[in-house]
Amino acid sequence: MDGVEIRHWTYRWALPTVGAVRTIELGRTGERVSQLALGAMLMGTATDEETSHRILDEYLDLGGSFVDTANCYAWWNAPGDIGGESERLLGRWLATGRRRDSVFLATKGGAWVADPERWRPEADRAEYSGARVATLRRELEESLHRLGTDHVDLYYVHVDDLTTPLEETLDALAGLVAAGKVRHLGWSNVRTWRLERIRALCERHGWPAPVAVQQQHSYLRPTGPTGTRGVVVGEEQLDHLRHNPELTLVSYSPLLKGSYSYPAKRTPAQMAAYRGPANEARLAAAERVARDLGVTPNQVVLAWLLRQTSPESVTLIGPRTHDQARESFAALDLDLTDVHLKTLDTAGG
Repeated sequence: MDGVEIRHWTYRWALPTVGAVRTIELGRTGERVSQLALGAMLMGTATDEETSHRILDEYLDLGGSFVDTANCYAWWNAPGDIGGESERLLGRWLATGRRRDSVFLATKGGAWVADPERWRPEADRAEYSGARVATLRRELEESLHRLGTDHVDLYYVHVDDLTTPLEETLDALAGLVAAGKVRHLGWSNVRTWRLERIRALCERHGWPAPVAVQQQHSYLRPTGPTGTRGVVVGEEQLDHLRHNPELTLVSYSPLLKGSYSYPAKRTPAQMAAYRGPANEARLAAAERVARDLGVTPNQVVLAWLLRQTSPESVTLIGPRTHDQARESFAALDLDLTDVHLKTLDTAGG
C-alpha cells in the first residue's frame, strides 16, 4: 500500500476493486458516464508520459471511462509549453491499444491562447480565442487530429464568450453535432443566466442543448467572488441544477489543489472564494472525519462529493502524480457513515 504523512498523521490506502467507479446518467440523454472523471490537464507537461499512461490505465481498470481534457492544456506549466500537449498524449495513449469506444472522451475549445508569453491575467478573456463559428470549427478539427479520433463524446465551450452572439456559437455547435464530430455539448465557466439564455435559444431554433456544465465545485461553500477566470458554483446555481436535471454538473478542482490535506496550499488566491469562519469549520470537520477513519481529508471530500444526490454530479479529479491518483481512487471505497455525513453536512451552519 502507498501512504502519505499529513500533519504528523500517516494514512495508508489500497486501490479499490475493478468496477469501483459507478456511473450516472448524463443529463437526460440516456448515456451513462463515470461519476468520477479523470482530468488530463497536466498530462504531457507536468506529468510525464509514463506516469500519465499508468494513471489512465489504472483508471480504466477500475471501471472508469470519462476522460477530460482541453485544447489549451497546458500552456502555462513551463516555457515552451503552448497547449495541445494533453490531447497529443491522449492520442498516443489511445493508439497503444486502448479501444476508443471504451473511453468517454471530452475536450474543450474557445480558451486557446495564441501567445502564452504575452498572456495577461487581468485581461484573460480578451486573449482567449473565443467561440466564433470559424474558431470552433478549426479548434475542433485540430483537437481531433491531436487525439487521433474522428469524434469526441462531449465538447465544451471552455470559457463563456460574451462578445460573440450566442446564436452564432450555438449554430456552429449544432453543425459539429450534425457532422458526427461531436456527440454531446457542454459549457464551462458560465453563469446561470447565460445557461438559461443558451437553453432558450436551443429550444427556439431546434439546436442541440448543452447536457453538461463544468464549473469549480467543492465541499467548501463560496463566500467571496465566484467568477474570475472560472465560475465557482454557489447555492443559486446548485438550486438551478436541482430543478433542471437535463444538465449534469461536472465539478472541477474538487480538492482545491489539495488544500484539504495540505494547509500550505491554502494560498490567498486559492481560497479567495472561500474565506470566513464557516469554511474554517468545514475544513476542521473534514480533518476530524479523516482522523476518525484513518484516511486523508482529500479522500473524505471526494467521498462526500460522490455521495451527493441533489444534484447528482460528476467529480473531476486532475492528479499530477501517481500517488495523488491512487489517493483519489482509494476514496471510491471510503464508506462515510450517517454520523460522518452529518458532521460534514452541518459544519459551518
